[in-house]
Parts: sequence; structure tokens; C-alpha cells
Amino acid sequence: MESVIEEDIVIVGAGIAGLTTSLGLHRLGIRSLVLESWDGLRVSGFAITMWKNGWKALDAVGVGDILRHQHLQLPRNVTTSLITGQQTSTTSFNDNKGKYEVRCVRRHVMLEALANELPRGTIRYLSKVVAIEESRFFKILHLIDGTTIKTKVLIGCDGVNSVVAKWLGMKEASYTGRYATRGYVELKDTHNLDPMFMYFGKGFRGGVFPCHHNAIYWFFTWTPIIQGEELAQDTSKLKQYVLKKLEKLSSDVRIFIEKTEFDAFHLAPLRYRKPWELIMGNISKGNVCVAGDALHPMTPDLGQGGCCALEDGVVLARCLAEAFFNKSIKEEKEEEYKRIEEGLKKYANERRWRCIDLIATSYIVGSIQQSGSKFVNFFRDKFLASFLALMLLKKSDFDCGQLK
Repeated sequence: MESVIEEDIVIVGAGIAGLTTSLGLHRLGIRSLVLESWDGLRVSGFAITMWKNGWKALDAVGVGDILRHQHLQLPRNVTTSLITGQQTSTTSFNDNKGKYEVRCVRRHVMLEALANELPRGTIRYLSKVVAIEESRFFKILHLIDGTTIKTKVLIGCDGVNSVVAKWLGMKEASYTGRYATRGYVELKDTHNLDPMFMYFGKGFRGGVFPCHHNAIYWFFTWTPIIQGEELAQDTSKLKQYVLKKLEKLSSDVRIFIEKTEFDAFHLAPLRYRKPWELIMGNISKGNVCVAGDALHPMTPDLGQGGCCALEDGVVLARCLAEAFFNKSIKEEKEEEYKRIEEGLKKYANERRWRCIDLIATSYIVGSIQQSGSKFVNFFRDKFLASFLALMLLKKSDFDCGQLK
């Protein structure tokens, strides 16, 4: 007879949201099991910009200082129009109180920092969920290797193609028609970059950020005439395409893209969840919910995707812990189920409008930044550049709270 593994909480996906949720629960004395379909931590995109709100969430789960010591703090953002060749704005990240902490964090370093704080055996690799069943107050998960897991709580942190989100009735994320290329280069010598640089052109945008003293992360987003899939098949053509579009970059910045090896390029279409789907849809249902990109895939134009996933993890761990701590000794399974359901509803209510705000704002900001219209570009470069830069700070000025 097939054996069934029983767990209180199962998290599908060992990405940013999944590991943060699991670590938050662990800090509060609650065990969870994280299922990851790959044979190790999945890393794509090389690095993410970590804004003020992200650092608050990292500090809440106790790994902020681990990452601070490994990444440079960025003092300001400098934006330049590649149409006119002129700087359009400079935005300081520091005031008298050092208000905005911004660093470009290597994704694999962050995931390892989160995973290393978890008890041994928390993450189960090569564990792809292929089916989800209901069994009264439990969910039954069937894995590709034949394993069956019975759980009181199911959390989907399994990315933009989430199996759990599909079970909740969420639609597939929509394509924006835009693509993003990301790259990462480690240098033999120390670079001289200090701020983060953002560039706007006609129909494209780019950015170059220092991660630490000898590593640079860069990105390039555009609406392709040549389809991204075609460029993805030949990385040398992709590199040439990016360099041609960014030919007006100053040589001391352009050189970092030139030095990026072909295997350090990452290309992906940009997808997002339409805001009204979160207004009408289910973030949670019974003892099931979603977080991270399974909940709020968004365009990268505010740099808030990863930060928002960290917020999800802290809020979700807090709400679930409240539900489990309020358990009585003689409680029936139905009462426990209702408590868990209310805890997940509380999480959903707390996160819904924050996610809607970030998705919608990011989409609008990206449409302006990457416009192909001469009129919009003129207006952007002459009047909106400082406003768009300040929007990055405004949306990062958010506190998801502590675990307790």
C-alpha cells in the first residue's frame, strides 16, 4: 500500500517567496516542508534590486545583515536619455537619516542565505507537484515521483506558471509584448561604478548596477521587431543586438556589457497579472493560498518583484503563525480548518491592494519609460524623468511589519 507523508504546512517552490515564508515560520517555531521541482535552488536573472521595503522584510526574517556585507550600497540613481545623450535626472538615495537603502543583490546569494537558515530537510528537491486533490480538511499532493503528501495548509510559491494558482482558478499571466535581457559579469579588477545608471531610448530601456566591488549586473528591455525566441537561439546575435541598441552608452559603462560572456545572458518575455484579476480572483481559498510570482507577476520597471515576494513571505508567516498559536487542546479538525482559512484570508486582504498597486504602477511606468512615441519620449525626458525616478523610492517606502 502506498505510504502518505503528512505535513502541517507545505510550500510549493523554493524561490524568494517560498523560502522567506518557510524561514518566517521557522523563526516563529512552526515547521514547514518546501517542495522544489529542480535538483537545487533555482536561480535565473542573476541579480535583483533590493529596495528599502525588501531590506525591512529581510531583517524581519534575520538575514539582512548577511546580505549587506556582501553587496554595495548604492548612493544614487542617474538617468540618461539615449535619444538626446543628456542626463535627465539624478536622485539621491540618502538624506540626513540615510532613509533609502538600495543594493543590487545577487539572487543565488540571497536564496542561499535564506535556505542556510532553515533546518536540514526543510527543502525537498526533485519534488514536482502534478496533481492536487481535496480530502475534507486536507489537501493531497501527488508528486511526479509517485510520492503522496497530505497537508493542512498548501502555499503556492511556484512562480509565474504556478500549479497552485491554476488550482485556485487564476488565469495564466499575460504577455506584455516586451522582452528583457539580463546579464552579469565578474571582473578581475575593481570597477569604478558608484551609482546605478538607467537609460531610456526609443522603444527600449536599460540599466547598469554594481553588485559588489568586482561584479556588475545589467538589464535591457525592449519590444522586439525580431522575436525574442529567435535571439534566444543565438546568444551572440542577442549580444550584438543589445550592444547596437545601446551604442550611445558611454564607453566606461558599455564595456561591462561587452565583457559579459554568452552564458551570462538571460532572456525572457515579460509577463504580468492583470490587476482586475486580483480584485475579482482568489488569492486564498480554504486552506490554500499563493505568494510571490504565483500571485503577482509584474514587469520589472519598479524593481519590486523580489521585494514584494519578501513582503508576502513575512506577512504570510505572521498570519499563519497566529492561526496555529490560537489552537486549543480539544479543538476539532473543522475548527482548525476554519482558523487556518481565516488566517489565509487575513493574509490575502493585507496583500491584495499592495500587489494591485505595484502591478499597475509598474506597467504604466514601464510603458512611459519604454515608449516608441516621439511625443511621449520628449515629455518623458523633459518633464517626467525626475518624477519616474522618485516613483521608485515612493513605492519602496513600505513596511510589511515584523513577524510577531
